[in-house]
Amino acid sequence: MTKETDSREIALDILMEILEKSGYSHIILRQALNKYQYLDKSERAFISRLVEGTLEYLLQIDYVIDSFSSTKIKKMKPVIRTILRMSVYQLLYMDRVPDSAVCNEAVKLSVKRKFTGLKGFVNGVLRNISRNKETLSWPNASVRYSMPEWIVSMWEKEYGRETAVAMMESFLKNKKTTVRCNYANAAREEILKSLQKQEVIVAESGLSDAVLYLEKYDYLDSLEAFKKGWIQVQDLSSVFVGEAADPKKDDYVIDVCGAPGGKSIHIADKLDGTGLVEVRDLTAYKVDLIQQNIDRCGFKNIRTKVQDALILDQESIEKADIVIADLPCSGLGIIGRKPDIKYRLKPEDLKELASLQREILSVVQSYVKPGGKLVFSTCTVNKQENEENALWFLKEFPFDPLDLTGKLGDGISSETLKQGYIQLLPGIHPCDGFFLSAFVKR
Repeated sequence: MTKETDSREIALDILMEILEKSGYSHIILRQALNKYQYLDKSERAFISRLVEGTLEYLLQIDYVIDSFSSTKIKKMKPVIRTILRMSVYQLLYMDRVPDSAVCNEAVKLSVKRKFTGLKGFVNGVLRNISRNKETLSWPNASVRYSMPEWIVSMWEKEYGRETAVAMMESFLKNKKTTVRCNYANAAREEILKSLQKQEVIVAESGLSDAVLYLEKYDYLDSLEAFKKGWIQVQDLSSVFVGEAADPKKDDYVIDVCGAPGGKSIHIADKLDGTGLVEVRDLTAYKVDLIQQNIDRCGFKNIRTKVQDALILDQESIEKADIVIADLPCSGLGIIGRKPDIKYRLKPEDLKELASLQREILSVVQSYVKPGGKLVFSTCTVNKQENEENALWFLKEFPFDPLDLTGKLGDGISSETLKQGYIQLLPGIHPCDGFFLSAFVKR
């Protein structure tokens, strides 16, 4: 078996799991890369790129296949459909792979998967696309950016066409790994030295001293700085939660939906050994994920608890200086990292999630002491879940907006910061799509 077939076969299995069995892309891909850790770094990079790229461009790829195939994509056998999809991604977006190799490997895979009778079909469709790829054009923004029509129209209506396009373009760009430094564990110089020693390419974020962008490393667990708990994977947008919360020495903080724990660990780091952060989530599985991160980072002023955020915890009423409510949401802001989100969501999900957020906020607001703070955030870009819920919260409960001017550093500005919130937009701001609002209890 050639190396190429091997990598493609692994990518095929991963894509089948995601596209035909509804697996979550980030979980399935991570598990596969862990399983095949013995493969060359370049082979694992090829697998990641092929899987993520096929998912990112899926609607566009299906449009291309349907334009050149007599059998439409929905009518094809799942294996053949997946082989064609990943091959079209290579033809259109992976310049280093010669078109002839793409076609040959697709035929080999079809035979290997017992579809010898369809190898001529696969070869014919792919060679036809390869010959005509320079003449392709897109009928609309949905196909061009591989974004469901309803999301395109919602964003155009809410943010204008130009901003909607900037967001969709940013999702298709290559993402670096964003990490936050735990300065209670190691000094900046020590962290940078360790990463450079392992030949990681490091870039400053320019917006937060604690945030770095990493590229060209093999895998995260191989980095000394990660193993020792000096760095934590966390997007810049999510780091702003800790900045907005701005904990003071000895504060008691409750994070009500905390997995995998990045925001709580950031706050524990800011408290510098004082106070206590209690980080909660719904299931033992999620709390275990948080605990693994805490153990790696080694902070003692943080503990976990299995707790349903919808059920009132009597013992916590008016006990917390700060409540962090990073709530379940549609995830439209992180499509660049989890591309399958855009194909799973339906318009009615937004309404249900917005209403779930209100239920949780109604419960957890009671944990805030008078004079204490509540920070409500989501990783989505949608007014129903974000601005509308922040306004609703102010109407319903005895809280005032907390002025966030200057809290998020000089690089982030918005007129809404004075009113206690900001909607960060991918492609406009240098981070994921994220909503952040902060309130003070009267």
